[in-house]
Amino acid sequence: MTTVTISLPESLKTFIEEQIATKGYGNVSEYFRTLLREAQAKEEDAKLEALLIEGLTSGEDIPLSREFWTELKAEAAELARKHKAREKA
Repeated sequence: MTTVTISLPESLKTFIEEQIATKGYGNVSEYFRTLLREAQAKEEDAKLEALLIEGLTSGEDIPLSREFWTELKAEAAELARKHKAREKA
């Protein structure tokens, strides 16, 4: 692991200490890793949303058949499985 050193004003240090004490974090590193993972997940979600919007605005019609919905459901289940696996890691 890499070590990163940051400087914080006293008010933020106090806030972090309160978060650690009340939210069950083991230490400052665990708290920051959680924040960074959440930010990373938000970034991935934003990229996915941008791709979805791009697809919706591409002008390409998609036939909404039973087969389409079956395939979409299978893809969504696979994405959910991968997301849960990533959360456990």
